[in-house]
Amino acid sequence: MIGGFLGAGKTTAVARLARHLTGQGLRVGLITNDQGQGLVDTAMLRSLGFATEEIPGGCFCCRFNSLTEAAASLTESTRPDVIIAEPVGSCTDLVATVTYPLRRIYGNSYKIAPLTVLVDPIRAQRVMGLAEGGSFSSKVIYIYRKQLEEADIIVIGKCELLSSPETEALRLAMQAAFPKAEIIALSVREEQNLEPWFDLISRTEQLPRAAMAIDYDEYAEGEALLGWFNATVSVEATAEFDSGAMLQGLCLAVQRRLAALPAEVAHLKMTYSPDESVGGEVAVVNLVGNSFIPELGITLDEPSARGQLIINLRAEADPALLATAVAQAIAETTSGHPGLQLNTGHTEHFRPGRPEPTHRDR
Repeated sequence: MIGGFLGAGKTTAVARLARHLTGQGLRVGLITNDQGQGLVDTAMLRSLGFATEEIPGGCFCCRFNSLTEAAASLTESTRPDVIIAEPVGSCTDLVATVTYPLRRIYGNSYKIAPLTVLVDPIRAQRVMGLAEGGSFSSKVIYIYRKQLEEADIIVIGKCELLSSPETEALRLAMQAAFPKAEIIALSVREEQNLEPWFDLISRTEQLPRAAMAIDYDEYAEGEALLGWFNATVSVEATAEFDSGAMLQGLCLAVQRRLAALPAEVAHLKMTYSPDESVGGEVAVVNLVGNSFIPELGITLDEPSARGQLIINLRAEADPALLATAVAQAIAETTSGHPGLQLNTGHTEHFRPGRPEPTHRDR
């Protein structure tokens, strides 16, 4: 499993790890996971050509049987040598509720790699008290720190955002706070220091140890502070348009409204899939905090005339307010671009329910 808080860069890291393993001659299957329906991550990973199963409606800990069914489906369809599972970014206690039961019940079928937890370095600096800036409330930070406490490997990703001294200061702070974990700083984008992580996660297995102590009341209260919003939007235009510019403009419009609420953004991710695409290509934009700039992760080579937009927004705010902010941003984008029409289809907004693990091995 590749865990980490919302916006940590898990999906990008999963895709890069999958590409590395494929390059080693291994067949790879992926499992994505979310509290809601219609995942940007699934669309993006499938567009890259990876066999991907999706588990919506709850974290792996609460959907354990769905996780094993997804693994069985991958085994039947593509017979992967390696399965990479990406849990919900607001989930913790994965060792006691997922990997230990998996080993106990299906020990002859799987080898369990060390649990990796990714962190965004800017967010991590703020949580560790090394930098100022917007952050989450204490109960949400409780989940963030518990994710790190149970990690076998903590990956400080996106290190291109920090100077070398800043990266080292963060690494030392995390090593002091979470001494059981191996700390690796790397950059997927810059292809820097990936091999130590690839090597460690590929050649070693998770070592048994006592499950960490966790207060499920505080955990549930932290999750309940987070708002979830998902939508699918059909896009049509009278003339071909630049999908990247459209995505960035829409993302900025949402960001302005969230800042005014205020709502602390955990992750806003959107994909655009053109109808005319024959290879499953998508354009992707990400926003991982109020103070960040929306960033295009994948772009399309050609302009588009029509397609489908998937929006996934997670923030510490009332989910109804998130829905209103997105609806207003869509209306602004439509009115500001004559000939471009965005029609919202399926939407959902909610707060995650209390975690109720299927199993919990101590």
